[in-house]
Amino acid sequence: MPIENYEQALRYWHSRVDYEKTGMPGDLRTLNLGCMRRLLEELGQPHERLAVIHIAGTKGKGSTAALLAAVLQAAGLRTGLFTSPHLERVEERIQVQGAPIAPADLTRQMQRVEVAATASEAAGFGPPTFFEIMTALGLHHFADQQVDLAVLETGLGGRFDATNVCRPLLTLITNISFDHVTQLGPGLADIAWAKAGIIKPGCPVISGATAPEARLVIRWVAEHRGAQLSEGGGHFT
Repeated sequence: MPIENYEQALRYWHSRVDYEKTGMPGDLRTLNLGCMRRLLEELGQPHERLAVIHIAGTKGKGSTAALLAAVLQAAGLRTGLFTSPHLERVEERIQVQGAPIAPADLTRQMQRVEVAATASEAAGFGPPTFFEIMTALGLHHFADQQVDLAVLETGLGGRFDATNVCRPLLTLITNISFDHVTQLGPGLADIAWAKAGIIKPGCPVISGATAPEARLVIRWVAEHRGAQLSEGGGHFT
């Protein structure tokens, strides 16, 4: 049934599998970015039209994203901010110039995403999750709004996170500590490996990781992907 208003847009969104509520699969290796890539293809590849800063980590990634977006906005850049979870309303997750997406814009974008999701599923791809719908909607909104830079926070991990379809100008990894060990692995090295999945070939990366085992993993990934690495406690404090 086509989406006609804001309430229907929210119902459609919340009808999707939401790992924030149900819990992530026990093994994130069962996840992949195929569904997300097809969904964005149906939407005209909006992420290809964006300059992105991509942020992962355990603690502080949300506040880092918000602070960075505020700095960029103060510098005169039209800035998009994508974060999760929200405090009161889902619109908080998708912001342009510090303002959450308006209900009318959310409705219009969701109408587009619903058509794209239907086409993707008809082509044999699985139904997009709550987070994939949100990510696709946010990227399309940022492209429509012609932001100069979009700051994207990962949801969980990094390697198979829906935001990892982007081609960033810069990646940031905040400090690494024990989180979601069932999904990411029992050790800090395992968790760092998942987070370091956002590092792209030739793309500079800034790391705030302090644990030696996490730093070693991030250094290895950066070196093997030809990504210039700056580390807290060394290149900056």
